[in-house]
Amino acid sequence: MESLIIEGTSKTPNVVFERDNGKLEIKGRSIPENSIEFYKPLVDWLEEYAHSPLDRTEVNVHLEYFNTSSSKCILDVFKKLETIHKNKYDVQINWYYEEDDEDMLEAGEDYESIIRVPFKMIEIVD
Repeated sequence: MESLIIEGTSKTPNVVFERDNGKLEIKGRSIPENSIEFYKPLVDWLEEYAHSPLDRTEVNVHLEYFNTSSSKCILDVFKKLETIHKNKYDVQINWYYEEDDEDMLEAGEDYESIIRVPFKMIEIVD
């Protein structure tokens, strides 16, 4: 299984899902024209990864901003991770947010309340 790498743009986040070390990263802004189309390869990749995940999967989410349609797609990504976690694999989601960005902190807390995967809120202080 190949790693998934999608170069970020001004409207889409940088995505690096590495199969070899179980490190997944979504970083940047997520306001794509078509969120479902953008996030489908991520969900598909996780679907395949779930068949033989590593013992530990670490997910780093560092979004500056995302729109409403992206939020649903991000939830779909997290649901795939939840399935892996339910199968007794170690999954950790690190949710990064800027020091004064209450909205992004709340968004992370909202996901944490929905998804049964360990979440770690990480404040970035400049």
